[in-house]
Amino acid sequence: MEMKQLVESIIRELVGTMQAQAAEPPPKVLYIFCDSTAHEAYRDHFILLQKNGIQYDRLFLDGVTSGWLGMHKVESSGLGRTIAVDESAPAPIEIPMGYDGIVIPEIDVGDAGRVALGMKGTVRSEIIFAALVMGKFVVVGDDSSGLSRSDRRTLKELTLPMPYQKLFSYYKSEMHMYGVDFAPAQELAEWVVKRVGGPAARIMGNDEESTAEAAAIDSREDATATTAAAELSEHQARFEGKFLSADWVNRLAVNKRITVILVKRGTILSPLARDVLREKGIVVQIRDEG
Repeated sequence: MEMKQLVESIIRELVGTMQAQAAEPPPKVLYIFCDSTAHEAYRDHFILLQKNGIQYDRLFLDGVTSGWLGMHKVESSGLGRTIAVDESAPAPIEIPMGYDGIVIPEIDVGDAGRVALGMKGTVRSEIIFAALVMGKFVVVGDDSSGLSRSDRRTLKELTLPMPYQKLFSYYKSEMHMYGVDFAPAQELAEWVVKRVGGPAARIMGNDEESTAEAAAIDSREDATATTAAAELSEHQARFEGKFLSADWVNRLAVNKRITVILVKRGTILSPLARDVLREKGIVVQIRDEG
């Protein structure tokens, strides 16, 4: 009897190990920041990614801007200087191989121009080039000014002059043509959750992978929404898009008391949007498209 239990225990352990090894690894993305202080404004992004089972790494390009952020002065050492390089460190072009996608909250007109012209030579441009060649997604903050953090600190300016703004817009359109996506900087994490998937970003309607808990939430929301629609039809709002974000809900609720939002079947609710909806007492109803 003891031998039988021992064998059963060993088999269970082996099966569990094999299942764990066969399990698909969680999605993983890389955030690229100008320096090691730029990520502070994106802490909520990392919380959202963790809640959705998405791993992330952060790459800080301190060498690009540290001389202009008050850390130390950059000076040339002249001819014959020594440059220390770790021979086992990967080249920037290899970095995207370990990620499902690249997230760049801010890009300047210089790097945008390199990407638009298919040129490499900087860390960002090489990583973007490699990611796109390998079919990985690249998403960039759409509301970037085009001036890097170091440019803004040095020149005491926040925006590009109009001719450069037009050039920057042209570069962004070219980047989009090559496969680069753009989204508001503060919604990048929601964009990633929608793109790579996660337990909190589920599709409403016919979603075979929805959990029992999510289905129960939908059922309660639909029932409540039906009642609210009958009694408070003047407080309804219609959403025509495919991805309902927290910012959209907040903007909608500024000037009007909304209790019901009508959406198409298949609309995706971001995790933050769900929190806002619960906080404001707004229910979501799938409207009849027939």
